[in-house]
Amino acid sequence: MAAAGADADGERRNGLDVAGVVVLGACAAWPLITAAVRGGRPEGMLLAVLAVAAGYAAGRIGGTLLPVAAPCVWALAGAGLAVAVPHLAPGPQMSTPLGHAGATAAVLALSAGAACCAAWAATASALRIALRLLAAGIAVTAAVLGSPAGCVAGALVLLCSLAAVRVRRRGPGLILLALAVAGVAATTWAVARDALPDGLTGSLEGRLSAHRVDLWRDALGMVRQHAGLGVGPGRFGELSTASGESLLSDGKPHSAPLQLAAEQGVVGALLLALAFGWVLYALWRSPRSTPVVLTAGAALTAVAAISSVGNALSFTAVSVGVGLLAGTATARPLAPGTPPRTSDAHPHEDRLSR
Repeated sequence: MAAAGADADGERRNGLDVAGVVVLGACAAWPLITAAVRGGRPEGMLLAVLAVAAGYAAGRIGGTLLPVAAPCVWALAGAGLAVAVPHLAPGPQMSTPLGHAGATAAVLALSAGAACCAAWAATASALRIALRLLAAGIAVTAAVLGSPAGCVAGALVLLCSLAAVRVRRRGPGLILLALAVAGVAATTWAVARDALPDGLTGSLEGRLSAHRVDLWRDALGMVRQHAGLGVGPGRFGELSTASGESLLSDGKPHSAPLQLAAEQGVVGALLLALAFGWVLYALWRSPRSTPVVLTAGAALTAVAAISSVGNALSFTAVSVGVGLLAGTATARPLAPGTPPRTSDAHPHEDRLSR
């Protein structure tokens, strides 16, 4: 019976991996199709898909062989990248494009999530405390770098990780994370459509900057005119009035859903949502413990929210980090002494989470 259960679990994991390959393949194929019809440059999207796939494979390997050391190294590498690379850190300079602040926040959120995942995988209490202090230090680092979004995201990931120990079923938690991302994306769309009350719209514009909101409105206008195939990958900057008026523009609308909808049509945006949904489903079926799953889910949700209002996913470091954390949280550890999967993490026993 144990052998049969192991075989069935292996078949389910193989099916899940095949589904992931299909989803990522579609995300890579669709920009090629739209570029062939509309023109444009699909290389950026292809690089992002490749970075996520490579990071996911590396995360699965590292999470299997070194469930504590591997995410710890990645957490330190992410924090070091945010500190050491001047073009990634937001800084006080006026010449920094809008996207770098979001990239810094996303990298630091992923780093905090990796540190917390390593803490849950550790068996020694002292090591767990040290790794959680590392996560707290990453949030402080974000504040020192001048990234309030990174500080808030890192702190929320740490708090969610600490609270995850009291969660018995992962399904409802992952659903709440999905709803949070959907809410942020819907708010972005509503701001672009000017569908919110004037006072709320003005408050959001003050925090996000009027220029960013103008970019969103240009993107929404392109969606209305070219909902099927979009204007072509990488062509937003050529057709956007707000982008052309800015000396520091990078040619992107600084919202992943709006960018894909504008450049690749509604299908492009749906593929992005499908990819995120597959990651959450993979976390639900993961053999890791529920605290590890919810910690990784919280960090990935923070990145998704940041990407809905920024340009974080255009940075290769962020795409690789997303894959690394997702792979780590869905790997089956082989290291001796790794805490076994608890009953609440078993998909068949988590009936209420379906």
